[in-house]
Amino acid sequence: MMAEAGLAALWLAAALAGLQFILGAAGLARGRDALMGAVRPVAVVQGALTAIAFACLIIMFVQVDLSVKLVIANNHSAKPLLYRIAGAWGNHEGSMLMWVTILAVAGAAVALFERRLNERTLIATLAAQAFIGLGFYAFLLFASNPFERVFPAPTEGNGLNPLLQDPGLAFHPPTLYLGYVGLSVAFSFAVGALVTRDVGPAFARAMRPWVLAAWIFLTLGITAGSYWAYYELGWGGWWFWDPVENASLMPWLAATALLHSVTVLATRDGLRAWTVMLAVVAFSMSMVGTFLVRSGILTSVHAFAVDPQRGAFILGLLVLYIGGALVLFGLRVGTVKEGSQFEAVSREGALVLNNLLLSAILGVVLVGTLYPLMAEAMTGEKLSVGPPYFNSAAGPIALLLIVAMGAGPLLRWRRDDIKPLVMRLALPTLLTAIAFLAFTLFGPPIGIFPLLGLILAAGVAAASIAPLWKRNLRRTPLFTWGMVIAHLGIAVALVGMASETAFTKETLVAARPGETHQVGPWAVRFDSVDPVAGPNWTAVEARLSATRGDAAPRTLITQSRMFYAPPTETNEASITSVLDGQLYVVLGNADDQGRWQLRLWWKPWVTLIWLGGVMIALGGLLSLIGRVVRERRNHMATEAYA
Repeated sequence: MMAEAGLAALWLAAALAGLQFILGAAGLARGRDALMGAVRPVAVVQGALTAIAFACLIIMFVQVDLSVKLVIANNHSAKPLLYRIAGAWGNHEGSMLMWVTILAVAGAAVALFERRLNERTLIATLAAQAFIGLGFYAFLLFASNPFERVFPAPTEGNGLNPLLQDPGLAFHPPTLYLGYVGLSVAFSFAVGALVTRDVGPAFARAMRPWVLAAWIFLTLGITAGSYWAYYELGWGGWWFWDPVENASLMPWLAATALLHSVTVLATRDGLRAWTVMLAVVAFSMSMVGTFLVRSGILTSVHAFAVDPQRGAFILGLLVLYIGGALVLFGLRVGTVKEGSQFEAVSREGALVLNNLLLSAILGVVLVGTLYPLMAEAMTGEKLSVGPPYFNSAAGPIALLLIVAMGAGPLLRWRRDDIKPLVMRLALPTLLTAIAFLAFTLFGPPIGIFPLLGLILAAGVAAASIAPLWKRNLRRTPLFTWGMVIAHLGIAVALVGMASETAFTKETLVAARPGETHQVGPWAVRFDSVDPVAGPNWTAVEARLSATRGDAAPRTLITQSRMFYAPPTETNEASITSVLDGQLYVVLGNADDQGRWQLRLWWKPWVTLIWLGGVMIALGGLLSLIGRVVRERRNHMATEAYA
């Protein structure tokens, strides 16, 4: 009965989404308060029903209910509990149900907690959120039903992709989806404000926490996904400009631009139309990213021919939502009043430059991701756009962006003068110059991009901390601390990226047990190789001892695993971390002479990449808490005064 209960909850939620949209649209059109008053409770019940449907799916996966087609295809009774749970969203149908659930629950949260927005704009926002949900409900119910039964039931399932059987991947999709779908709220806010012609600082202050929350989850999701690829795939890298990676980066770039733009609108009443446009673009990128990953077009552009129903549905939704929002923007942008003016040399001017550079990088990534797919669809010829394109096209823009990011917080609002600005930029500029001289005179020869990354990181770090100078740190607002830590996180991540690119050492050998090989400062001894067995896999396991100087040796264990459900071979890397980097070891195949392939990497300061990512997300969290607390205090003070 669990499948039937889940399906019934999904149908009811879809019906309520339709009701929510009709009530909101009719109430706004006719000015009926009674109709508009019913929108909030309907949104809350809709969110609860989707949560029930998703809970039913998880329970079926935990119980390994082999009468359900989706469970058969993605589960196995031998799987550990964590991966049985993760199996619920480790597939197309389940991930789309998670998408709809987060969408509806986010709408319910807006209905429950949002009290700052104009009531008519809020109703329009909830109607827009329901309209988005309708398309996804239809997609699930008519093209991707996760509760479809099978008779007779088989005795065992096919299992979950072994690459997904990792704690990192169990939590990565929900985190990323919270970011993706969180941007739907910003999109709905923008649509609601356009419908009611209510684009202003109050609208921006209401939207900003939702954008911040989505951006935090996106940052954490990308950081976790990057580290998962690094340690689980065994290829030794952390970013490959793969289309799946780009699918998450594009909405993050747009959300970062939106985050800065909405701050200008909320605090200085500027960039009104630009902020609304970015809200539309950010959610559009999250939809493009979601469907690039989940529609199957990344594995084959002929997926639409293989599954024309899903492909047509996906294209229809993309055209409906993105095209509809752009048409609405075009029709209403003339009614958006011009905001406050500012000089080019001002903090607003720096934020506009920041937005333009982020948009330029977004354009580079979007073109590089979609061009091979479109070219293959039209000509049948397979093309690839790899790291050289992205690095050469996006790298220089990213470096300019980092310079703008460092200078922005040191400028004054509205207008600034060149002379005092030069004085404020003196220390970061001096540190950048010192770093340049130090690397040029004493450092090893490295490429131009890593060199620029390292010296700019020094200046950005100094500029990031500069807003705290001469302040009473106890009375410094939490959101100012958040900005400082997030910008400092960019500098830290930049050092990690540049160091990993410039200083990594690699040794590829065919080794026998007992042999010792050198990689960077490490001497690695190949001690033994033995067969082992796990709960649902068998493996060949290599033990190695790594020594650096006079320190005690470190033991590394790397495996080549074979899963039997489904039959898949994976390489489990062994990584040991020290203060200044990581030693990374992967076991390959044996040859007919009894030698084993070993790949050894020494990666100085590579961990700073993910430390920087965590700092960026932490900065966002502090900003979110600081903004919410301040607005609540202001609201309470206003009520007390009234």
